[in-house]
Amino acid sequence: MGLKIGIVGLGDMGRMFALRWAALNFEVHGCDLPENYPRLKSEFETTNLNIHKKPADFISKIDFLLFCVETSKIDNVVKNIAELKPKNLIVSAQTSVKAPEIKAFEKYLDLSNEIVGSHALFGPQVDPAGQTVVVFNHRASAASFESIKQLYVSLGCKIEILDNHDQHDKLMADVQVVTHIGFESLGTAFMHRKTFPWESENKIAGIDNIKILLTLRIYSYKSHVYAGLAFQNPYAAKDVREFASTQNDLFVHMISENKQKFESKVKKARDKVFMQNQGEDLLNDALLEEFTLNPGKNHVPNSHLSLLSMLCTWSELDTNPYKNMVCQTPPFRLRVGLVEYLCKNDDLLNETIDTAVFDKSIRKDDLTYHTAVHEWANILTLGDEKAYSKHFDETKRFLEPRLKEGLELSNRLIKKLY
Repeated sequence: MGLKIGIVGLGDMGRMFALRWAALNFEVHGCDLPENYPRLKSEFETTNLNIHKKPADFISKIDFLLFCVETSKIDNVVKNIAELKPKNLIVSAQTSVKAPEIKAFEKYLDLSNEIVGSHALFGPQVDPAGQTVVVFNHRASAASFESIKQLYVSLGCKIEILDNHDQHDKLMADVQVVTHIGFESLGTAFMHRKTFPWESENKIAGIDNIKILLTLRIYSYKSHVYAGLAFQNPYAAKDVREFASTQNDLFVHMISENKQKFESKVKKARDKVFMQNQGEDLLNDALLEEFTLNPGKNHVPNSHLSLLSMLCTWSELDTNPYKNMVCQTPPFRLRVGLVEYLCKNDDLLNETIDTAVFDKSIRKDDLTYHTAVHEWANILTLGDEKAYSKHFDETKRFLEPRLKEGLELSNRLIKKLY
């Protein structure tokens, strides 16, 4: 019959796992906040899910307990579960930052409970088949660890094994937080300029298509998802500050029209980051042309300041993005593909450098991006979660008319890539 599963938290991710495992005939029990019980009970009455008002109603019936709650709430939720004195459970959580999760498990749970770290590197609207789940054995028998791996395999997921939670969080600072801040800054720059770049046929060819799709994709989700990643990850603030500092250096070279320093910094970073990769390129021209919000064909040079900032940040942090692909999310894979495409095309890269340094017609766009990057970096450095959510939601409102279309197109793109 397999594991009997309990899920605490039936938000987007929790219900996705619950419904898919129930459809595979696993015995699945779940609960959310007590006030949500009547709605959830009605919503899932035609499914195989067993909906409960509180964890105490099913804690003795399960073998595996999965927490699908926000990182900021994991300590309090685990504490409440521990008061039920569960014994001999395998526990895991879907938080994207593992340090607080592991701390809560060790602090509150009885030693008879085994701990397996797990993290699905995809969103609730993505088919799990072919997507990656990373796992690590924190405190579990070999048999229990294998059983959790197979539970995710049953959904068609690919499994990547990490050594521990610290390795996970170091990787995810780059894979998630810096990736998100880079594209959140693009969205905020659009908002500041009060322009929709995809409305102009001349500005959406090639890699600009994918940059815009990723921006819309990120803003189609909820701010708390990204805030939790940014503020709870112990490595995030340092990496984001380096991203902002690197972007600032590039922008200074641009506005002073110092091509020598700009080109030297970019090409040294290109050689350092990409010299060891001889594999197949992640993106190609046919793919870039297929996915667009507006089928314009004309190519207009761009500074691609956002991508060059990501490239030089990897170089400054001695980060190998291909090694970090073990924890890849769809946006991160596309981010690496975009920078790789730019760096491996000498003509495009040289055009980009000249455009960045000398083309004043796009300087206003680069200035708003520069401003947005430092807004986001300062919010994170100050630890202001309320400001993060407010800034995110304000940008989201501006982008709202195209979010649905952007999400649909990016889902198609991701499905094709995987």
